Amino acid sequence: MTLRDRQSGLILLVEDDRQIAEMVGVFLERRGYSVDYAADGMTGLNLAVSNSYDAIVLDLRLAGISGLEVCRRLRREARKAYPVLMLTACDTLGDKLQGLDAGADDYMVKPFEIRELDARLYALIRRNRRQVSNEKLTVGNMTLDPEAIRVTRDGKELRVTPTGIKILAILMRESPRVVSRRDIEREIWGDALPDSDTLRSHIYNLRQAIDRLFDRPLLHTVQSSGYRIVDLSAVLPLDATMVTSLPLPRFDSVRFRTDGEMPVMQTDPHRSAGLLEVESISAGS
Repeated sequence: MTLRDRQSGLILLVEDDRQIAEMVGVFLERRGYSVDYAADGMTGLNLAVSNSYDAIVLDLRLAGISGLEVCRRLRREARKAYPVLMLTACDTLGDKLQGLDAGADDYMVKPFEIRELDARLYALIRRNRRQVSNEKLTVGNMTLDPEAIRVTRDGKELRVTPTGIKILAILMRESPRVVSRRDIEREIWGDALPDSDTLRSHIYNLRQAIDRLFDRPLLHTVQSSGYRIVDLSAVLPLDATMVTSLPLPRFDSVRFRTDGEMPVMQTDPHRSAGLLEVESISAGS
């Protein structure tokens, strides 16, 4: 038996269907996990707040309070950051967005393959254990404090889901570089990659959380390349600050774009050739 055949860790299983709960619980225990069980939302929330878990497997539709509400309170009130894998029979994109927005890290639709559940749970726990850096990260007017699970922008605290915080940390560490979709997915989910909508949903929620209330966006999608966090108003090509005038026989002006694109050469037929002018333009130009 390999190390991968047996896991370790404490799992909280919150599931009102006894048959599913027994199947999942027995399987996880055989894989080497210890499992706490709750059949309703309030009991699950109390256990989650009172104990420390490596991950939570959470059903969406529960008696008392829903899985969505359990997740929301866990993140926003108790500030517990351990991974949450949500199980539900709801399979629309809207349902997924709701679950992810509430704070779930991954989302599986019933009926599911137990081996896939095992792989996703393993990847979530492994990724969470690898989040060892508590260094504060700052880009523009936004700061991420991984230890406090807190994101602020212009002094205002923002509500970002745990997976959103992980994506944010990846992008802020690499800023202003573009990070590919594949790199983000593998960093967060490992080999158990989610379906194509999962990362897109997390990015959508993250953009709503950090950019919606502000005039200047920090999260940018780079077509066919990936994503990046950057304050474009603070980005200027290195030589743009050094050049004031240069001989230019063919072009009369150069506009240096602040969105990272190549400079735009413009010819003015009403002017005599001779000067290279540097002009900063907005990202929307």
